Amino acid sequence: MHPYKDYWFESSDGLNLYARDYRHSSPQATILCIPGLTRNSADFSRLCDHLADRFRVISVELRGRGNSEYDNNPENYHPGVYVQDVTSLLDALRLESVILIGTSLGGLISMLLSAMQPDRIAAAVINDIGPQVNQQGLDRIKAYVCNQSSVASWQEAEQRTREILGREYPDFKDDDWSFITRNLYRENGSGQPVLNYDPSISILLEQRQDDSVPPDLWPAFEAMRPIPLLVFRGELSDILTRDCVAKMQQIKSDMHFTEIANCGHAPLLTEGESLTAIDNFLNALPTAKV
Repeated sequence: MHPYKDYWFESSDGLNLYARDYRHSSPQATILCIPGLTRNSADFSRLCDHLADRFRVISVELRGRGNSEYDNNPENYHPGVYVQDVTSLLDALRLESVILIGTSLGGLISMLLSAMQPDRIAAAVINDIGPQVNQQGLDRIKAYVCNQSSVASWQEAEQRTREILGREYPDFKDDDWSFITRNLYRENGSGQPVLNYDPSISILLEQRQDDSVPPDLWPAFEAMRPIPLLVFRGELSDILTRDCVAKMQQIKSDMHFTEIANCGHAPLLTEGESLTAIDNFLNALPTAKV
């Protein structure tokens, strides 16, 4: 296991935000991992360990998730604000060029950031998300994020996780469910498992549904044409459709694409096929500035 250092930085509006920093004495490039809606840096721990042999890897926690400070204004739980937060991280670390790896919401942020600061993005890996989000999958996610229930024990937390995500990961073993549950929950002062994110992230999803995902990301995606891109899709995904992938390939003919069999939203990126695709993609890139 590669060690990481805790890194704290301040958002433009004064929140104390967190990232894991897997440092390297002579990295080939710097990789920035951005997690999904309810997730945190721990989701990328196994991938970061794989990549840290050659790269500096940073795994950020968005405001309201994990160790990052919660926002008193739920209106700020919005992709546009998250892009500002990631930019603050890049500025704080004085990073001129990074490779982005974004899962779900992290992929939306990656698209927006690539369009806004293309000179800073050496390449991008977008995991099970596209410029058009399938409404059926979005409704499924809203259903459990906007209807949270407490649990009394880790056993109950794992059972709840299985109920919510069983369709997405039909091949999971007991160890897999334990790993993902321990990432989704943390213990409170009484030792009770509680969700490892601010419940208020659901407010914008519930009250302003049209704002939960940027309405038209195709222009942002078109702006990514010069940026090397690898896209993942889970074979069972109800978020990223094959039709959306086909349109993305029409716009960006050199886009790399990998579909992970018998997996929904979203691949963990530690599957054998995922690691091979990521390694091959990174190996083909020109050396990026650190």
